[in-house]
Amino acid sequence: MTSEEQDAARPRRIRLGMVGGGQGAFIGGVHRIAARIDDRFELVAGALSSTPEKALASAAEIGLDPERSYGSYVEMAATEAEREDGIEAVAIVTPNHMHFPVAKTFLEVGIHVICDKPMTTTLAEAQELAEIAAASGKVFVLTHNYTGYPMIRQARAMVAAGDLGTIRMVHAEYIQDWLADRAEDTGSKQAGWRVDPARAGAGGSIGDIGTHAHNLACFVTGLKVERLSADLSSFVEGRELDDNANMLLRFAGGAKGMLWASQVAVGNENGLSLRVYGDKGGLEWRQEEPNRLWFTPLGEPKRLLTRGGAGANAAAAAVSRIPAGHPEGYLEGFATIYAEAAELIHASDAGEAPPDGLALPTLADGIDGLAFIEACVASSQNDGAWTAL
Repeated sequence: MTSEEQDAARPRRIRLGMVGGGQGAFIGGVHRIAARIDDRFELVAGALSSTPEKALASAAEIGLDPERSYGSYVEMAATEAEREDGIEAVAIVTPNHMHFPVAKTFLEVGIHVICDKPMTTTLAEAQELAEIAAASGKVFVLTHNYTGYPMIRQARAMVAAGDLGTIRMVHAEYIQDWLADRAEDTGSKQAGWRVDPARAGAGGSIGDIGTHAHNLACFVTGLKVERLSADLSSFVEGRELDDNANMLLRFAGGAKGMLWASQVAVGNENGLSLRVYGDKGGLEWRQEEPNRLWFTPLGEPKRLLTRGGAGANAAAAAVSRIPAGHPEGYLEGFATIYAEAAELIHASDAGEAPPDGLALPTLADGIDGLAFIEACVASSQNDGAWTAL
């Protein structure tokens, strides 16, 4: 195939806008990198900050056309929807309280949405947004990025194939220490909104990282949490939202589980891990060593499976980009979500069924995440009473 033929066969880049992610924001840069890794998107517009001046300065830093730097997301949605070369999708990378109004605005003018998690700040909002998205006919994607890791896709496929047998126990944890003192008093933008219920919602650590652990447990096992018993704590004096959560889980089908989310566990940086045990075997995975998956068949020695190595399956290979032994993780996990979002958007715009094999989080996962947060809060307020999702 000639280079011209290759160019013609390559899918057209989707014109992308971004709301949030301006100066001082961490996650905006992550999304911008992830959107470009597989060359499926091109960022052409943005409302990068809540003030026009800072938005314009942020746009200049990343080389965005100043004519398409907007002072508000409302202005951006209205203007871009009318342009012939307007954005086709928007990435929402704001604090949680803005997810609902921004997503609603863009869906209602016919623009696809890629939204950071959690989907909204309340379950009622999540359910309303699902109705808005369905009425719009547009794609809504939620960036639970850890579901895009190759060895997580491998684990999911192994569970589905019956390699572990009937699932008995699921243990998930996400533990950090960056909020072990009052980081919100140091001027940290990242800490400030995460401990503020007006911007973060009802969940602190459970909303920020607990939702990732919950989502990963359900994604890999294919099971849904039916009931939970939660004990939420705010160990740092004066903090309104939880910074530590311990809970027991009961899954549909009879499996039992535990989940620990903490941002005050001193000595831990980004300790997301998952252990799944069935009657035929067990799996163990740690985010800080994302290219390794431990598999133990019952009565046999423990086996180390690696991304791209012997024993890697087709599900892992489908979302791997580089040869075995090279680190591949956080940014690439996000990129997998963006690549699959591009497939979904192209299919939607063409009026076609989505391609087989997509596993990206969507509306249902967002609703489940808010149901999880609200059940945790309700259970903890009721002295850990078992609470249905």
